[in-house]
Parts: sequence; structure tokens; C-alpha cells
Amino acid sequence: MLQAQTKLTSQGQVSVPAAFRNLMGLTPGSILEWTQDGDTVTVRRAVKHSSLEVHQALFPQGHTPAPAKTLEDLKQGIRQHMQQRHAGS
Repeated sequence: MLQAQTKLTSQGQVSVPAAFRNLMGLTPGSILEWTQDGDTVTVRRAVKHSSLEVHQALFPQGHTPAPAKTLEDLKQGIRQHMQQRHAGS
């Protein structure tokens, strides 16, 4: 069992020990969830959601995601955008 201690700052902040950051794959900007059950507080990494789950949450009523683009479609779109953007240069 991994165990560590941290100190609470005057502004209510704590540092996550390196061993736990590595174990949990935490990087700057990672979101942590804190839950309390009696005298026990649990800290865990917030659940990640797929883009499909986000889309379904935003558009729950029968909207379907756009079909996936191929790499060539994306490259062509970038080429067209750059040509239009720099056409007057």
C-alpha cells in the first residue's frame, strides 16, 4: 500500500506527492474528485469522457455525430483554408 503525507497551505492547497502523480498519470490541469464517507476522504482522478459522450450530452435528441474524416480529408481542408486565408496576400 502506497502512503504519503502532505501539508495544507494557508490558502487551502495541497501538493500531490510525486509517487501518486505518477501512479495516477496526473499532469498539470488534471481534475481530481474528492468524496467523503464518514471519516474517510477519497481522492481520485476525474473520469474522462469520450467526444461521443460529450456530443450525446450536448445533443441528446437524435443528433448523430458527423462521420469521421480521413487524414487526407483533414489535410485537404487545411490546404483549402490556408489558400483562402492567404489569397489576398
